[in-house]
Amino acid sequence: MKPSSDIARLLDIMAALRTPETGCPWDLEQDFASIAPYTLEEAYEVVDAIERGDLADLRDELGDLLLQVVFHARMAEEKGAFAFPDVVEAITRKLIRRHPHVFGNAGSLAPEQVKVLWDEIKREEKAERRLAREAMGLPPETHQAGFLGGIPTALPALTRAQKLTAKAAKVGFDWPEPGQVIDKIHEELEEVKEASSTGSRDRIEDEIGDLLFSVTNLARHFGIDPEAALRRTNAKFERRFGAVEEALREQGRTLGEASLDEMEDLWVKAKSAERRD
Repeated sequence: MKPSSDIARLLDIMAALRTPETGCPWDLEQDFASIAPYTLEEAYEVVDAIERGDLADLRDELGDLLLQVVFHARMAEEKGAFAFPDVVEAITRKLIRRHPHVFGNAGSLAPEQVKVLWDEIKREEKAERRLAREAMGLPPETHQAGFLGGIPTALPALTRAQKLTAKAAKVGFDWPEPGQVIDKIHEELEEVKEASSTGSRDRIEDEIGDLLFSVTNLARHFGIDPEAALRRTNAKFERRFGAVEEALREQGRTLGEASLDEMEDLWVKAKSAERRD
């Protein structure tokens, strides 16, 4: 079997990998749950390639992510639930329906109007999906009920916190000013200090969670993606720590041979060098 740019070839390869007796033993033993972590990992690797500006790597990572879609669709087809063409049909139908200003007669709309229309159509789709499941005798969707329902629990915690606060803000449950969120952060930090004095791990974890939630809320107020902000800081920490390690290597020493004060001094120098650049 030769490589091809035709999606049909990828579907054929996936089918061959999942064919009993002649397929790949590893692929055959997988199910939706076992593949899900790989799906998340591949999505993150796509983001990583984008942030590094590596388009060659992005091409490969998008292929890996597409494989995840094909893998899930194949397993669903084996169960008689749906197949890859159904996935394509579902997303094309959704895109056409959610863009009546492009594919329908809604006319020209401003970006804010598009967002309002998008949310309205999503609500209609959710109601229709619920009625369809009832008509088919299927159980209700497993998403949490209520106004905040529908935000996937598998999202990274920072991203989910941002979406939760953004959705609550739509009905006015929000701090009006960023300064009030900053005050809340100071309040939560004091509660972390109080919890730390008790020695209770559960209480400390709760208070640190509250602190992180408030910081995420602050990021949303400034239009900043908290996940992107933290990834940026992670990269900065990694870069500066690498500079400390390199400086010690030039001295013929290792990290384990340096004191905290020495490493801190090299850290400050690395930080200053970055600012000069």
